[in-house]
Amino acid sequence: MVEVKDATHLLDVLGFFCPVPVAEAKQALSNMSVGSVLQVLASDPETLHDIPLMLGRTPHELLSVESIEGEYVFLIEVKANE
Repeated sequence: MVEVKDATHLLDVLGFFCPVPVAEAKQALSNMSVGSVLQVLASDPETLHDIPLMLGRTPHELLSVESIEGEYVFLIEVKANE
């Protein structure tokens, strides 16, 4: 059974468009401790591509992505300090 992790931090970038959601997520992750989980709320459809792409260049893990009525919820676990 997969362990579901609860968010320890919230980043609300609803209504913002590229590059703001990715830049804000990157900044938030850099200030978080290992093991913390960031929940990102976004409405820009580009984040479905851009956030996973950004995370591919980091040690962090994308735990889940949900799409709910035009809003996107990303759960990201901090794996190492950058």
